[in-house]
Amino acid sequence: MAYLVVKWLHVLSSTLLFGTGIGSAFYLLVASLHRDARVVAVVARYVVLADWLFTATTAVFQPLSGFWLVRWAGIPWRGGWVGWSVALYAVAIACWLPVVLLQMRMRGLAAHACAEAIPLPPAYWRAFRLWVALGVPAFLAFLAVFYLMVVKPPL
Repeated sequence: MAYLVVKWLHVLSSTLLFGTGIGSAFYLLVASLHRDARVVAVVARYVVLADWLFTATTAVFQPLSGFWLVRWAGIPWRGGWVGWSVALYAVAIACWLPVVLLQMRMRGLAAHACAEAIPLPPAYWRAFRLWVALGVPAFLAFLAVFYLMVVKPPL
């Protein structure tokens, strides 16, 4: 019974992690492309909050529950699909951590532009480009992890 509960929580948290990540990225992307500092300031504030409430907590829970499930099931975690999943998860998180810092910087730059009634500054767009550049590999890595978790291919 405990195994099924942890497995359910693992799947649920992966859904929250991926769903919140892609949802908040979509909203910040669309808001940024709108180029209205007022819109970006509001959306960025909520994106940062969502990342701390949902993404950060599930990002910590995922490896803990995953390692518990692998250990309980007696599956070796250093090779095969589990090893690849762990490596790709590490890539995704390594990309996500700077993304959170970039989002906080973007939030501050947008809030300042909004308060001063000026356009988003060049520093915002530099952070935005880096945010996109890190977000794409994180997204692809998470997609690959989902594939490996569902298909469990013999590697």
